Amino acid sequence: MQTTLNIDLTFDGVGLHSGKPARLVLRPAPAGHGIVFRRVDLASDRDMPALWDHVIQEPLNTRLTNDAGTSVSTIEHLMAALSGTGVHNVLCEIDGPEVPILDGSAAQFVRAIVTAGLHRLGAPLRAIEVLDMIEVQNGDAIARLSPATSLQMDFEIEFPDAAIGQQQKTLNMANGAFVRELCDSRTFCRMRDVDAMHAAGLALGGTLENAVVVEGNDILSPGGLRHKDEAVRHKMLDALGDLYTAGAPILGRYSGHRAGHALTNKLLRAMFERPDAWRWVTCDASIAARLPGVGVNIADLSRVA
Repeated sequence: MQTTLNIDLTFDGVGLHSGKPARLVLRPAPAGHGIVFRRVDLASDRDMPALWDHVIQEPLNTRLTNDAGTSVSTIEHLMAALSGTGVHNVLCEIDGPEVPILDGSAAQFVRAIVTAGLHRLGAPLRAIEVLDMIEVQNGDAIARLSPATSLQMDFEIEFPDAAIGQQQKTLNMANGAFVRELCDSRTFCRMRDVDAMHAAGLALGGTLENAVVVEGNDILSPGGLRHKDEAVRHKMLDALGDLYTAGAPILGRYSGHRAGHALTNKLLRAMFERPDAWRWVTCDASIAARLPGVGVNIADLSRVA
């Protein structure tokens, strides 16, 4: 069954790349509405559905746009939180061009959603079942979808800095795994990349408090890591959010090797170009039990930072 929020939820912060203050208000929406972003600072042409064909492929974040050129960026952490808590319909009102970065993870979104609870709508939920393997590449980066009975994810990263190095993780995302395992993992970068981004006018809102910053062997952010493999967990968080721009939960196995936002969007585009590789399924109780947001409860928050 489709869901929405019980109440409005408000988040204040700054955009990671713009550095500009932003207020985000999540409002309940009716069945069939889906996830829509609305730029309330604009008078017209302000709505953008959170769908794969409205995504501009960029390496550092996921940005939505509409035909008028209106955009909103860095939606991936919020999208992951909505997917991982089972929210299907919501109006995301924002007064600027970028979603607040908060602590660099999805934990604050998740905590607010789970604490407030969801409203079940009287409409069936559809999911996308992957029927055949789809794979895309960019150099040595690979993203793949293959058949599976639930959303399963495996991801591998490799960085020269010893503080990150090579990391790999596999998860079945059913029954609240996102909340317990991934949602508090923060975005990360190398100090040399911060300097380069600042020179390019990016990451202007980034601090050691809303990202894990590393240099060689060292973790520069106060308090260190939340998980020893926090980096790969965050890449999985990003991928979950980007996959949710499919417009529905996915039943399939996502595999990423050095993959990022642009490659995951390229993967969705490749899937939708192959109608033989997927199909719509209406979620009965047995299918719903395998979705990421089903089974999440307040007790799961005890493991969230």
